[in-house]
Amino acid sequence: MNDDLAKRVRAAAGAAWCTVLIGAIWLTAAWGIILWLLSARPGWLLTLWGGGDLTWETVHNIVMYFISAAKLILLVVVLLSIFLSFWSRRLRRIK
Repeated sequence: MNDDLAKRVRAAAGAAWCTVLIGAIWLTAAWGIILWLLSARPGWLLTLWGGGDLTWETVHNIVMYFISAAKLILLVVVLLSIFLSFWSRRLRRIK
């Protein structure tokens, strides 16, 4: 039972680290695209997001909240990955 659990925890830790890597790449790419859009200020973006009373200040705030929330979620996944890695190492020592 312990050996099976160790294999599963090790697999979960590996999957979590792959998720962190993909998330970090995605956030970096999204951040670059968002910076480019916010500096270029294309008119179609305001129309695409609903137009009306939407201003560039509001768009900037929405983008900052979104990126901040995504970074916090990625931080939770990093902490979970660290926990799983340590747990996997402990289970390997117990054998």
